[in-house]
Amino acid sequence: MVQFIKKAAVLGSGVMGSGIAAHLANIGIPVLLLDIVPTELTDDEIQKGLTLEDKSVRNRFADLAVKRLLKQKPAPLTTKENIHLIQTGNMEDDLERLKDVDWIIEVVVERLEIKRQVLEKIEQFRKPGSIVSSNTSGISIEAMAEGRSEEFKKHFLGTHFFNPPRYLKLLEMIPTMETDHSVLAYMKQFGEDVLGKGVVVAKDTPNFIANRIGTYGLLVTVKEMVKGGYSVGEVDSITGSLIGRPKSATFRTLDVVGLDTFAHVAHNVYEKVEGEEKKVFEIPSFMKRMLEEKRLGSKTGLGFYKKEGNEILELNYNTMEYEPRKKLKTPAIEIAKQTKGLKGKLKALLYADDRAGNLLWNILAPTLLYSAKLVGEIADHIVDIDRAMKWGFGWELGPFEIWDAIGVPKSIRKMEKEGLEVPEWVFKMIDQGHESFYKQENNQELYYHNGEFRLVERNKKAVHIQSLKEAKGVIKKNSGASLVDLGDDVALLEFHSPNNAIGLDIIQMIDYAVEEVDRHYKGLVIGNQGKNFCVGANLALILMEAQDDNYFEIELVVRRFQQAMMKLKYSAKPVVAAPFNMTLGGGAEVCLPASRIQAASETYIGLVEVGVGLIPGGGGNKELYIKQLESIPKGVNIDLQNIANKVFETIATAKVSTSAQEARENGFLNQNDGISMNGDHLLYEAKQKVLSLYEAGYRPPVKKKIPVVGETGYATMILAAQSMHLSGYASEHDVKIAKKLAYVLAGGKVPFGTKVDEEYLLDLEREAFLSLVGEPKSQQRMQHMLLKGKPLRN
Repeated sequence: MVQFIKKAAVLGSGVMGSGIAAHLANIGIPVLLLDIVPTELTDDEIQKGLTLEDKSVRNRFADLAVKRLLKQKPAPLTTKENIHLIQTGNMEDDLERLKDVDWIIEVVVERLEIKRQVLEKIEQFRKPGSIVSSNTSGISIEAMAEGRSEEFKKHFLGTHFFNPPRYLKLLEMIPTMETDHSVLAYMKQFGEDVLGKGVVVAKDTPNFIANRIGTYGLLVTVKEMVKGGYSVGEVDSITGSLIGRPKSATFRTLDVVGLDTFAHVAHNVYEKVEGEEKKVFEIPSFMKRMLEEKRLGSKTGLGFYKKEGNEILELNYNTMEYEPRKKLKTPAIEIAKQTKGLKGKLKALLYADDRAGNLLWNILAPTLLYSAKLVGEIADHIVDIDRAMKWGFGWELGPFEIWDAIGVPKSIRKMEKEGLEVPEWVFKMIDQGHESFYKQENNQELYYHNGEFRLVERNKKAVHIQSLKEAKGVIKKNSGASLVDLGDDVALLEFHSPNNAIGLDIIQMIDYAVEEVDRHYKGLVIGNQGKNFCVGANLALILMEAQDDNYFEIELVVRRFQQAMMKLKYSAKPVVAAPFNMTLGGGAEVCLPASRIQAASETYIGLVEVGVGLIPGGGGNKELYIKQLESIPKGVNIDLQNIANKVFETIATAKVSTSAQEARENGFLNQNDGISMNGDHLLYEAKQKVLSLYEAGYRPPVKKKIPVVGETGYATMILAAQSMHLSGYASEHDVKIAKKLAYVLAGGKVPFGTKVDEEYLLDLEREAFLSLVGEPKSQQRMQHMLLKGKPLRN
């Protein structure tokens, strides 16, 4: 077997194949992307005088797929530069190149005979020991492997990526009876550590785990909707975030996926099961009509929803006309909305005797029972089923976690009363005196399996903050943050204010953390496991104080924030920031002065204060400028104006990086900073970075003066802002903000090249920030952001 996958090949350049190729390129793995040879010329090719023998024609499908990667939304590539890692070819001329690759992924059309033919060709050209996998959403892996050699079968398995591969976490791996155990173990580790996926091992059954249960649950929902006379909009209003599912709920999700794709997946199970199960997987007649009329969802512009101007209409499945969207309103929904935590919400909803409660019970109870019935058939244990639904479908809780949340004994009594069939093994668990599928023991999570509780296995790199707190306690906490022992003499500063917004409580904890770490620890990680790392400062508080003319209070908070950031920067022990998802405004300002940044690949970082009529106030302007100055190699002439211009443009346009790789291109990360492909491993890898800095004899940076562009540089930056204003891209107030920003970055009224200290730049920044807080138009922008969640252009 290969020791490490250094190069890969993807056969099939459709949306899925090209998406997998892009994901591999994002990791830095060179990929060969092959597709079939076209059988006829396009009009454009005829005009150019090309023939079917020309290489550009023969590689057309793969070449076009690569071009599409640069235009697709959401972007499959973390940076456009990664495109250079994808080479193209075709499956007639280039199969010989497979001898150079370590992993071959077949992603051709979902037909067994075609897949077999492709695998036969692969076997002729692959090198012994190379791993081969078929990416399929449900075709039998065993059936595909028939006729292949023993050595091939040892290195062959199914790998079901979820679409789009860059963003969806789940990767189902499906071994055959002949797959070598070491190959599966290696691929599982590679999938988690290198591809950044959540890997579950599935059995070779129709649609594997997530699609089997997800499709079942969705079809049960459709049938309950029709039976109970609910509308499409009413169902979506309660099957989304209210019950811990994605905001797109049921039918908006179907519109995004495409009804044709969904129907294909459902049909795949329908063909292979019998009895009552078969009935569930039959598509209802109105959905068949939708398929005939090409109402497939987003791809055709019509589906369960239709956009008319600014209004979104829902499909009336009885008349097949579109009507204004409806929402379900019941007492149970109101109670659930006021109940804290998902478990409490689910209990409030599922046992309520109203239209919302009845619908949700009739959807969820069969899905829980179906999941329990399939344990052992589709997966070895409940953990992989729960993980598959969370990672593949975005459920906050898996089926067995939901069951635990609503109370297993209570729910079983209700199920039995309604004549529902509960699997025997669940009764056995209750008879043994166990009332839940999971339990905590000695700070470890256990799950029920075949009459006993077993330890939930986790990748050692997957750190869980709540478990750490339960095991080791909390060093210190307040309303905004906690200091936690991360193990190995490293501390973790966790933000947990609403939206992780930075206020005085977090600033106080930063001060405490730096002092505590200096005395007792090797270093500090700043990270959390909330929805986002940090979306900025507490804007509501700033606006409220500004409206009360309480500028003394604002000045105090800003000064304290600046001082805290300087403490982080000059801490005697290494500080590593671990950002992920939204890392905006003050969130970015916390990262920039850290000794190092270890960012999740999906980190969207930016100094976005201009959007609320301000400029960064916690040292962000200075730190981004310094970071870019220091990224210039020694001995290379520094173009100060060019760096000032770049930083000015980044902050003035509120540019947000769309990945950690792009953040590096935008200057928020440098070559010493790291990127974690697997978000679950982020805190572990940040801790390793702290330890390596400590072991290398970490010394804090030496304070030094910073060269600035002064008055002439200020004029250059202002010219850029005014030309944007004249072109209609910037309002008068935008220009006013830009002037303040330029003044700070230029270092005020000093000659070009003057060296100033950091405190001087912080004073300029604080003055500019406070003057903008007092501007009525800035206050309007703040108000608009708080009310509408988007920037106001005024």
